[in-house]
Amino acid sequence: MSDRGVTILLADDHTIVRQGLKLILSAHEDLQVVGEAANGREAVELAAKLRPDIVLMDVQMPELNGIEATKKMVAANPRIRILALSMHKESVYVREILRAGARGYILKDAIDTELLTAVRSVANGDGYISPAVAGALDDQAKDANDPVGLLSTREREVLLLIADGKTNKEIATKLNLSVYTVDSHRGKIMEKLNLHSAGELVRFAMKNGLVE
Repeated sequence: MSDRGVTILLADDHTIVRQGLKLILSAHEDLQVVGEAANGREAVELAAKLRPDIVLMDVQMPELNGIEATKKMVAANPRIRILALSMHKESVYVREILRAGARGYILKDAIDTELLTAVRSVANGDGYISPAVAGALDDQAKDANDPVGLLSTREREVLLLIADGKTNKEIATKLNLSVYTVDSHRGKIMEKLNLHSAGELVRFAMKNGLVE
């Protein structure tokens, strides 16, 4: 933390969202917005250049999603603190970005006071999970038959990208894999989830909140 207080990088592909966040945060002397990124790749580059205390990171962004961007940021700077920002309450998103290294998860419809509480909590080295999201995690923890839990980390990454409408070739490029390897992961996902067609895979993704 610098003499400017808590320095923050905003990463969201919607300009109006970044402007709203900046307005809220900049109204407080202990919080300083030092940069803005409109996609995941730009967020990673600015995080390396500006070295902010916190990155307020949208989970779903173009070019590089928030989960992959978080992994790269934490690998480059283990001291950086990522606070995920999302419209999604589904536990699969929460689990994946926390596994990637995020310290907290807050919903986009949170009120101003919760945003400030979350930012300051993460800045102090603690975590923060929005109450509505924590409830979803608790509910899923009680379900011993959680099907998504059957998948490996890489398989979950592939599933998220499939749910996002990406082709095997696009997934291969994004994850730096061969198309053959992606196809193999897709097959294993379908086998583990007892699904037999691409349509069933999409319906599973919708049922489990991976797509709207």
